Amino acid sequence: MEKVKIGIVGLGRLGKRHAFNLANLVPKANLQAVCSLNEAELEWAKKELETPQLFLSFEDMLAHADIDAVWIASSSVFHASQAKTALEHGFHVFVEKPMGVTLQECAEIEHAVQNHQDQVFLVGFVRRFDPSYRYAKELVATGAIGTPFLVRSQTCDLDEYAEFQLEFVKTGGGIFLDMNVHDIDLARWFIGSEIKEIYAKGASYVHPEFAKLGDADNTVCLATFENGAMAILSASRTAFHGHDTHTEIVGSKGILKIGMTPRRNRVEVFDSMGVHSDCIRDFYERFEEGFIAEAREFIECIIEGRKPEIKARDGTAATRIGMAMTESFKKGKVVYM
Repeated sequence: MEKVKIGIVGLGRLGKRHAFNLANLVPKANLQAVCSLNEAELEWAKKELETPQLFLSFEDMLAHADIDAVWIASSSVFHASQAKTALEHGFHVFVEKPMGVTLQECAEIEHAVQNHQDQVFLVGFVRRFDPSYRYAKELVATGAIGTPFLVRSQTCDLDEYAEFQLEFVKTGGGIFLDMNVHDIDLARWFIGSEIKEIYAKGASYVHPEFAKLGDADNTVCLATFENGAMAILSASRTAFHGHDTHTEIVGSKGILKIGMTPRRNRVEVFDSMGVHSDCIRDFYERFEEGFIAEAREFIECIIEGRKPEIKARDGTAATRIGMAMTESFKKGKVVYM
């Protein structure tokens, strides 16, 4: 197989980015089909990407598109059902996070993956593909900071996106599954153990509308791992300076800090306002390299007949922990895993 023929479902804010990458920046990928309920999005794909096959129905795409693999970038509530269906139809599957919004969905995905060993399955934990995070992981693996015992990680979105995010709270699992899922995965990845205890707090400090939906706009969580290590994971929908994702790994012999200041570049401006830098605006700008790298990894796994490092069980673990964080937040108590 020289190229992998891809069909993508979901052409929203992130889906369009994925589609553009597959069409233009992943040499061994051939974006053959797109699926969306929005006809304007299909017209965009036809005009901008010259995608030959357009579908309003996911089932029709699976039945009639000339494809080898399915890329799922639809709303979170559809991830599990679409991934399971695509696997059962014999396709390789990439699915955006979260893999599922219930543990039952995750169990069904793990079962489907187990029953289709010849197919590649990858969950989109993009930060694992970011060059800085990968380098940090290599340093941890070589013992550069000794034994890691604490991860501090946060995900903060621009406040101007908050109103947009309100629409996804009802079906996307809330702030912990929508935003902290990446921090959860990173903490497990760097510590190399499973979380056993969660205590989460939060509230709607800026946008009361989230509280009305049982959610929050700012949260923090303290987690304890089976090996005794700790994690402090936080999220905010109300950053006014830019998209602010950063992570700190504390070890017995040193500390790694990744992206502590969300600079767009290395330029510093000296003017009447003092000294300042432009900030990154959204998650895609911050992890652009990672999104391309994860797409290339998915395609190369298919061509080379190997399995990705990220497994379905990692998707399940992130959902399970995110749900425990939500439970702790809502009940105001420690949740034991």
